[in-house]
Amino acid sequence: MTSTVSTPKVSQLPKWASSFGVQIIAALIIGLVLGLIARQLGGDPKTDPNGLVTTLGTIGSSYISVLKAAVVPLIFTAVVSSIANLREVTNAARLAWNTLLWFAITSLIAVTVGIVLGVLFQFQSGAGSVDSAEEYTGKTGDWWAFLIGLFPSNFLGLSASTKASDSGALSTSVSFNVLQILVIAIVIGIAALKVGKAADPFLKLNGSALAVIQKVLWWIIRLAPIGTVGLIGNAVATYGWTTIGSLGKFTVAIYVGLALIMFVVYPVLIKSHGLSIKQYFSGVWPAVQLAFVSRSSIGTLPLTQRVTERNLGVPRAYASFAVPLGATTKMDGCAAIYPAIAAVFVAQFFGMELNLSQYLLIVLVSVLGSAATAGTTGGVVMLTLTLSTIGLPLAGVGLLLAVDPIVDMGRTALNVAGQALVPTIVSKRQGILDEDLYNAPRNGNPFADDSADLLAELNASDGEGDGAIDPKREPANA
Repeated sequence: MTSTVSTPKVSQLPKWASSFGVQIIAALIIGLVLGLIARQLGGDPKTDPNGLVTTLGTIGSSYISVLKAAVVPLIFTAVVSSIANLREVTNAARLAWNTLLWFAITSLIAVTVGIVLGVLFQFQSGAGSVDSAEEYTGKTGDWWAFLIGLFPSNFLGLSASTKASDSGALSTSVSFNVLQILVIAIVIGIAALKVGKAADPFLKLNGSALAVIQKVLWWIIRLAPIGTVGLIGNAVATYGWTTIGSLGKFTVAIYVGLALIMFVVYPVLIKSHGLSIKQYFSGVWPAVQLAFVSRSSIGTLPLTQRVTERNLGVPRAYASFAVPLGATTKMDGCAAIYPAIAAVFVAQFFGMELNLSQYLLIVLVSVLGSAATAGTTGGVVMLTLTLSTIGLPLAGVGLLLAVDPIVDMGRTALNVAGQALVPTIVSKRQGILDEDLYNAPRNGNPFADDSADLLAELNASDGEGDGAIDPKREPANA
C-alpha cells in the first residue's frame, strides 16, 4: 500500500508582476503618489520636513549611498580589466580608436542639438543678476583646475576634510576623485599589458575582485524598486513643479533635447547601420530604467554591460572595454545636451549675448571635456567647466541647482543609452556583432531569450543573474 503526500502549492506572482521593468514602473507610480501626499501634509520639505518627506528622503539617500560605496572598487577593477581584455580582442587598437571616434561623433550631434534648442526656446532675458542667483560654493571647474585634478595625490585618489559643527564637535568626511581613480586604473591597466605574463596573477586577482563587486552591485540593483520609491517621492515632495517657477521652461527644454537624441538621433544611427530599432530599445531598456531612477551611470554599469553583451550581441571582450570606458567618459546627457542648453539659459538670464566663438567653445568643451563628468550623479562639474570656459557667471550654477535632481534623471538615462549604443555600432561596423543574439526574442524577460539555460536562470527564485548562464556560452562579465 502506498501513500501519497500532497504538497501544498505555493502561490507565485504572475510573470509580468515579477518583471524588473514592471517593478520599476510600479515604484515610479508609488513614489509619485507618496510625493504628492507628502506635499499635502505641510511643512517645508527643506527646512522643516514632515515625517513622510523624511522617510522618503532617507530611503532614497540610503540607496544612493550604497551605490556610491561600490564606486571606487568598481571603477578601478572594471577599467583595469577592460584594458587587460584588449589582449583577447583582434585589432584592439582599431576598436579602441573607433570607440573614441563614435563617442565624439555622438557627443557632437548632441551638443549641436542642445545649442539649437537653447536658441529656439528664448529663455527669459535679463531676469536676474549675478547677485540674485544662489551662490554656488563648489569648485569653479576651469580647465586649469581640471588638468591639475587629474594628477592623483595618493593611490586611491582619496581626500579628507574636517569641519566643526555649531556645537564645536569635529567631523571628518572622506571623499574620492573619480578622475584620479580613472587615471590610476588606466596607467595600471596599460602597465599590466606591457608586463605580459608576469602580470597574469595580478589580473586574475583583479578579475576575481571585479566579479565579487559586480555580484554585490547586482544585489543592490535588485533593490532598485525600493530606492526608486524614495528617490522619486522625495524629488516630487521637494521639487514639485509649483516650486520650479521660471526654471520650468529650462526643464522642458532639457527633456525635449534628451528625447530628440534618444528617440530621433539614436534610431537614425541604428537604422543606418541596418539594425532593428525595436530590438535596441527593448534590449537596453532595463539599464535605462535603472539609470533614470538611480541618476548614476557608474552604479548602472554592471546592468549596462550585461544588456550590451546579452541583448545587443556585443562580444564580451570588447564590451568589457567599451562599456566601462563609456560609463566614465560617454555622457551625451550630462556633457552635451545639458551644458549647451544651460549655458544659453544662463547667458539669457543674466542679459548676456553669446558670440560664435563662445558657441564653438561650448562644442569643444562638450566633445573633449566629457571625462570631467566622471562620477556617480550629476553634471554640475561639466556645467561649471563650460560656464567658466566661455566666461559666463558661475552663479548660474547655483540658479540651476534647484531643478538638478529632476533633469539629472533624464540626463543619466540618455548617458546609459549612448554607452550601450556606441559599442553596438562599432561592433556592427567591424563585423563582430552577434546579430542572432541582437535579434533574439525577449519574451518579456530583461535579457535576450538566447538559450533555455538562460531562461531557467532568469526564472530562478534568487533572480541574481550571476553570469553562469550556459556552460557552453562564455559568461558575461557583469
